[in-house]
Amino acid sequence: MNQANPLKQYFRRPGLYLKLPSGGAGYPLGSIDMPDNGELPVYPMTAIDEITTKTPDALFNGVAVVEIIKSCVPNIIDPWQVSNVDLDAILIAIKAASNGNEMDLETVCPSCSEPGKYGLQLNSLLATIKSGDYNTKIEVDDLQIKLKPLKFFEVNEGNTVQFELQRTMIKIQGIEDETEKMKASSEALSSIHAISIRVVANCIEYIKTPDSTVLDKNFIIEYLQNCDKKIFEKIRDATIQLRETSEIKPLKLTCASCSYEYSQPFTLNVSDFFD
Repeated sequence: MNQANPLKQYFRRPGLYLKLPSGGAGYPLGSIDMPDNGELPVYPMTAIDEITTKTPDALFNGVAVVEIIKSCVPNIIDPWQVSNVDLDAILIAIKAASNGNEMDLETVCPSCSEPGKYGLQLNSLLATIKSGDYNTKIEVDDLQIKLKPLKFFEVNEGNTVQFELQRTMIKIQGIEDETEKMKASSEALSSIHAISIRVVANCIEYIKTPDSTVLDKNFIIEYLQNCDKKIFEKIRDATIQLRETSEIKPLKLTCASCSYEYSQPFTLNVSDFFD
């Protein structure tokens, strides 16, 4: 018979409770255990979690983010399925649960070039993150196009492909033979086009025709490859607008040295976010 650990009562406890901006909508069955009140307990990071954030390979392939979410927000069973609407909120909540509500933000004034440090209240930042309206459908001819947020695995896959493509473009610049260089450039441009199509396709939940509802991703990709350019741009722009709705807005700062007011973009970098 296993003896209960007498130290269990001293294990970490939730540092705060988080309501997801998405409300948990769109998560596959079994990927999240949503409490009745809709508030997910968020635990402080462990020492192992801290080490994970410093592991280059885990950071590059997305495993670091997945493992940290599993550890700190155990109600999220499959972090790969996390909506991009919720990802920033989850990471900020983990930061707040681990290191407190205030975070120092270092920036340089664009007017006088003086460095400054500002105290950022994470709970206030969390309150600004909202989900876009994904219930509104795009109407094109007699089609209805229903959009959805990207999942973390889709965002990570896209980032990885784009990184590899950037490396390829750099290599192309070093090719001396013009014929070979033009061929490589053409292939790279085709890859860029394919990535753009796939990203937009991943943002489409379904396309409804008068006769059927199309869910098959390959059919949707084929449609995007062959539809009118203006239609593709309309769909793409709608996905961008919805994504921007849930992004953290630039922070309004006032320089302590010259009183210049400016906007400072706030981006999350997992490798240093948990320092």
